[in-house]
Amino acid sequence: MGIVRRKCKLYSSCLFLINCLFVLAGFFPRPLLAEDGYRLWLRYEKGARPELLSHYFEHITELVIPSGQKTLAVVREELCHGLSGLLGKDLPVTESISQKGAVVLGTPKTSAVVPKLIDISELKSCGTEGYIIRSVYHDKRPVILIAANEPAGVLYGAFHFLRLVQTEQPLNELSIREEPRIQKRLLNHWDNLDGSIERGYAGESIWNWKNLPADIDPRIRDYARSNASIGINGTVLNNVNSQAKILTSEYIEKAAVIAGILRPYGIRIYFSVKFTSPMEIGQIATADPLDPQVCQWWKEKAQEIYRVIPDFGGFLVKAYSEGQPGPQIYGRSHADGANMLADALSAHGGIVMWRSFVYDLSIDSDRTKCAYAEFVPLDGKFASNVLIQTKNGPVDFQPREPFNPLFGSMPKTPLMMELQITQEYTGQGKHLVYLAPQWKEVLDADTYARGPGTLVAGIIDGTAENHTISGIAGVSGVGMDRNWTGHHFSQANWYAFGRLAWEPALTSEQIAEEWIRMTWSNDPEVVEIIQKIMAGSWQACVDYMTPLGLHHLMAAGHHYGPGPDYVNPGRADWSSTYYHKADSKGIGFDRSETGSNGVSQYFPPLRQLWNSPRTCPEKYLLWFHHLPWDYRMASGLTLWKELQAHYQKGVDYVNFMQNAWSSLNSKIDPQRFEQVRNRLAMQLENAVEWRDTSLEYFGRFADQGDSRK
Repeated sequence: MGIVRRKCKLYSSCLFLINCLFVLAGFFPRPLLAEDGYRLWLRYEKGARPELLSHYFEHITELVIPSGQKTLAVVREELCHGLSGLLGKDLPVTESISQKGAVVLGTPKTSAVVPKLIDISELKSCGTEGYIIRSVYHDKRPVILIAANEPAGVLYGAFHFLRLVQTEQPLNELSIREEPRIQKRLLNHWDNLDGSIERGYAGESIWNWKNLPADIDPRIRDYARSNASIGINGTVLNNVNSQAKILTSEYIEKAAVIAGILRPYGIRIYFSVKFTSPMEIGQIATADPLDPQVCQWWKEKAQEIYRVIPDFGGFLVKAYSEGQPGPQIYGRSHADGANMLADALSAHGGIVMWRSFVYDLSIDSDRTKCAYAEFVPLDGKFASNVLIQTKNGPVDFQPREPFNPLFGSMPKTPLMMELQITQEYTGQGKHLVYLAPQWKEVLDADTYARGPGTLVAGIIDGTAENHTISGIAGVSGVGMDRNWTGHHFSQANWYAFGRLAWEPALTSEQIAEEWIRMTWSNDPEVVEIIQKIMAGSWQACVDYMTPLGLHHLMAAGHHYGPGPDYVNPGRADWSSTYYHKADSKGIGFDRSETGSNGVSQYFPPLRQLWNSPRTCPEKYLLWFHHLPWDYRMASGLTLWKELQAHYQKGVDYVNFMQNAWSSLNSKIDPQRFEQVRNRLAMQLENAVEWRDTSLEYFGRFADQGDSRK
């Protein structure tokens, strides 16, 4: 991107020349003739109302940013680049404020100007990542101050300021103070070392392991920029179905290169590790977490990693699940395994994220109850640097699930939530499904664990249970596709995850509007129409796939299309029929007190509300109850007719999305417009398939059991 110069004008000239070379080479990150989605929400295009920004920047004529620190150099470069594009002109960069209006950025340690413009004690409450953005005056000249305690906070503040400019928000009388609610805000890459991605729908892995450390793809730096712009501060580089060789010296050296690129953007790297690594690459006969040789091997491995990557974040572990080995094979507990790794990392400040995604049906025949049964008895037995990473729902990233009952049930243990950005069960790279409403339904859910108002969001940010460590993870949808995520609208889910990880109280509507304005246009008509498309897209997906609490009806293996008749020969709970239990008498999984008693894992009053079909919300009805086909719904329709109506409603909404998108033909660049139009056609075809296949299959039973159809 060129070397940062004292003047933005010179910087932009260098940038232009280098970008011209990139165009000739075929990998220019900012296309001149067509939009391809590469720039994500950091397009920095001059808006349709330049007079608006001209008014705000009439007296703001310079940027005051200290030099000599890598993160602040990134800030300087990003602001020069961003404001140059947004304003259509370059602002000079200085380190000391003159008699002009200015945007001033820095920390009390790096800037002599910042302490003159703000009370330092006011900054202390912002922590290491928070910041203050404020309109002030200096010698009667207007100043926009972006101040923080640490450079990372300045970086986040700079991106916030650019977001305000991009979305054409008022810049006068700014008074903003922000800090993240959640400490560890991570993307989990399910990337394999051969470049493939499990549940990836956007091409190969961006890490390109085989060419590291010699060949570094510039795309990694743009990945870092994009994550930093939404507050993500950690990346797990490899698949939870891990390979031991990620811990070999060869791969540690490769990972160090990635860490070096991400570091100025405030992002630490983490490894998914295989529990039997001491046996596979350490020539030790066991992986027993209580064996002294094993403990020593992990300690020495941690020391090796931190020698090469001093700010390494820690380990993510999938243990004793879906074929991955764990401590149970030695008669040990999850706590024994997690604590052994935590001890190896503790001297270096590293953490262990131990996944609770386990479902041993020998513990309970209802899969949704298994993790609770295994982990709740271990509450309080985990080391202080262990977090239990828990999926949002108790099955597996379904279009809709009630929140996982572990949230609120382990008050002595910090739980971090795991969300899925890559759309494994929601149409993969073909369906437009905005997932923020799904995530908000879970984050805003009241667990009642400490009485009314104990929201899931409060559990994971640590405030509800007074934890000093907190985290949230999103399974990445990023790949080598030019637009990063396969579907242009899947970018919105990456963006929304970062924004909610920073502040879970944001609404899905707020986040969508920001993303639309930054990614597509500030044109009010464009914003309004795309907001409507996004707002109902998740509910539509639920309706045409798994309405009224149905779940896990996908075809085997790929999880894309419908497979309500699928029966897995090896495991009952990998079968669709296990979950819907459709027969001539009715449909649904009975988790009431007279069934599997899954409701018992939730706190009152949810336990009582969900136990009765008369009080259970209809969105969870068939999750908790097996009901007859002629059961009378709130609408007055029978259950069978209500199911039919929901499937049709989902298809109708996709039709609406198609028509609404088509109305934007003249307002969206042709390349992206056509790509989205084509994906919506695929989505409609698949939604119709879901409706027809599901209703044809369930109709075999309903026609026998619904006497009032």
